[in-house]
Amino acid sequence: MRAYSGSTSQTHPHTRPRSRVVSVPRALAVPMIEAAFPRRLHPYWPKLQEKSRTWLREMRLMPPDKVERYADSLCYTDLVAGYYIGAPDELLTAIADLSSWFFAWDDRHDRDSVHGRGAQWRQLCRGLHATLNEPRQYRHHKDPLVAGFADCVLRLYSFLGPSWNARFARHFHPVIDAYDQEFRNRRCGTVPTVEAYIELRRLTFAHWAWIDLLEPTARHELPDPVRKHPAYRRAARATQDFSAWYNDLCSLPKELAGDELHNLGISLIQHEGMTLEEAVREVHRRVTECVKEFVEAEREVLLFADELAEGEDGDGELADAVKSCVFNMRNWFSSVYWFHHESGRYRVDSWDDRSMPPYVTEEALAENELVGEE
Repeated sequence: MRAYSGSTSQTHPHTRPRSRVVSVPRALAVPMIEAAFPRRLHPYWPKLQEKSRTWLREMRLMPPDKVERYADSLCYTDLVAGYYIGAPDELLTAIADLSSWFFAWDDRHDRDSVHGRGAQWRQLCRGLHATLNEPRQYRHHKDPLVAGFADCVLRLYSFLGPSWNARFARHFHPVIDAYDQEFRNRRCGTVPTVEAYIELRRLTFAHWAWIDLLEPTARHELPDPVRKHPAYRRAARATQDFSAWYNDLCSLPKELAGDELHNLGISLIQHEGMTLEEAVREVHRRVTECVKEFVEAEREVLLFADELAEGEDGDGELADAVKSCVFNMRNWFSSVYWFHHESGRYRVDSWDDRSMPPYVTEEALAENELVGEE
């Protein structure tokens, strides 16, 4: 696509067995991230990659041949290993599996939308809602997406206790509903306005669920006054909006090829009358503003954490937990940035069929749908 022409070669250090030279199109380059947001990876990453392949096969979320051919190149584990530095290995594994599940769910959503499989899609949504409330009951569900979600949720619920678990569920129920809204939009051909899309995207990206997972990573549940502190929320919102909109920026060619309607660039083109090139520049401007907003909010959060630790009644453990959370919010920027230029998920120009990703198998999806109806 002409809007994405031109590239710069960037070499970036990794905590990985090898280094890579990544080509970043100029339209997608964010120099501030490359200069000031170093890439970090959890030391468990190599083992995590191996475990993820096994889990995808066992849960039947990808056919074995697709796992062997594509799983590593999709880089799903790299993405999560850069988000949650300091997490216990077992937690990081559960989060990584949730992330892989999320991509598989997104692929099902796309194919169900394309083929109009409304009954199967509604059945899946009902199963996912039920799983959040009683995950143990759904671990062996016939639909791999329900069983895989139950497995992840049950493991995540083992770290901090009932109040955190209930909050995570409260934050994830609207994610399922938002995906259902996207399904209905696609069936009706509705492109959301820019404002409506931004709110919907904050749900389909599961902003607050990913932020919730910073707390078990820090081994400390944050009290409401801390989580609702304006600077903490601004920092969290900035890192998540950046991640969602940078994904939109990089996945725009893939989504245009697949007749997707949900992308900030597509809403700008449809409702603001922008050309493709103008929309790309505007999304890029917005993601850059997110980086600047985070840096400002980060300073305030760190000052707030210092205040929590001060005085006779200071809580050093809570302060350290807040610092851990904002440290990993920062890590989202570099992890998301480099993931989009390393992962094969967005290399639409290399696919035989630009509308059908090679890591998705229609036959396997159809089989899973039929199993779910039994």
